Amino acid sequence: MDSSSPITVQKALKSPESAPQSSPKPQSLKKSFVTSLMEATTLRTPSFKEDSYFTSHLKPSEKKALQELKDKLQSSSSSCSMWGIPLLGGDEKADVILLKFLRARDFKVSDSLHMLEKCLSWRKEFGADTILEEDFSGFKELEGVVAYMNGYDRDGHPVCYNAYGVFKDKEMYEKIFGDEEKLKKFLRWRVQVLERGIEQLHFKPGGINSIIQVTDLKDMPKRELRVASNQILSLFQDNYPEMVARKIFINVPWYFSVLYSMFSPFLTQRTKSKFVISKEGNVAETLYKFIRPEDIPVQYGGLSRPTDLQNGPPKPASEFTVKGGEKVNIQIEGIEGGATITWDIVVGGWDLEYSAEFVPNGEGSYTIAVEKPRKIAANEEAIHNSFTSKEAGKMVLSVDNTASRKRKVAAYRYIVRKSATISA
Repeated sequence: MDSSSPITVQKALKSPESAPQSSPKPQSLKKSFVTSLMEATTLRTPSFKEDSYFTSHLKPSEKKALQELKDKLQSSSSSCSMWGIPLLGGDEKADVILLKFLRARDFKVSDSLHMLEKCLSWRKEFGADTILEEDFSGFKELEGVVAYMNGYDRDGHPVCYNAYGVFKDKEMYEKIFGDEEKLKKFLRWRVQVLERGIEQLHFKPGGINSIIQVTDLKDMPKRELRVASNQILSLFQDNYPEMVARKIFINVPWYFSVLYSMFSPFLTQRTKSKFVISKEGNVAETLYKFIRPEDIPVQYGGLSRPTDLQNGPPKPASEFTVKGGEKVNIQIEGIEGGATITWDIVVGGWDLEYSAEFVPNGEGSYTIAVEKPRKIAANEEAIHNSFTSKEAGKMVLSVDNTASRKRKVAAYRYIVRKSATISA
């Protein structure tokens, strides 16, 4: 990015007399049952705090449980390892894994040992340690669509996205889940995706020791996927304890809230504290709270495209908000003649007007409409464009939200390439 190109963000609020007025609401003494549930389960900031895994931070009873688990494991097995880490090595990486199993069973040593031994047996039988080497070319069409790792959250956790709406197509469903053998292969592929994420973990105190799960419930055929989803959930719960730091559900339909309220009493507070639930229309606003826009896929209001991963770490984006009744002008100044400016811009849940123009510095020069004003649909992805200037000037990107009352999150980034050199 050209350091000589300062950015000016101008905001213009619509005058009060022309601002859209809300219709008077009928008075009601009680909210509907469904409305109450939706408000109770819409976006919340979870209280979950991930373990640091420093043994010095453990309570005396927890330290004792860790040592007992080591002793019992030593007496029951001569050697065992998980994710390439010897569990009897006595180092801090082994402690991190053992503490995950202890935490999953409330530091009950016998229960934790049983869970650990079952997991070790499953990994050997399933071939989990070598699954990253397997070729699942038959699932290429699911890569980047159904389950995939993409970027990191603001704290550095790898993020796994899940979306099963594609299986509302009966032909696709039959192709992947048509019989038991196909389901088994799908489960192996799904485990491979998870193992890719775990491969990025540090397994050390104070490090990144868990991933983030983002699950898109839009168009998910819940009845058809009941068997597959139950098996996935059971498999992950039994063999990947404390591997998820936060579970973000997006595009949540109304009935999910009803189900959540029914099952909530049976969930531990620790499990519930990991949940973030966001109804349809709040996807970008929800994800921006936890993940930077350059790491969020374009279909969810971010700037990340699959091809970006081929060019190394994503270029950072600048975030801003567009209030209801407001117009924002982003001015990128100091563009030299002959230089090419390339930019990306996105507004979560667009549904507003966007335009781009180049304003030359020279007197008598005309402003060039690079992108004429047009209404951007709510489901449109990030805009990517470029322009080569013949003379010095500035680029102005405008987003006009004056026809709406809703506040929206947004992000943009740009790079200026001079004719002979590239600066960023």
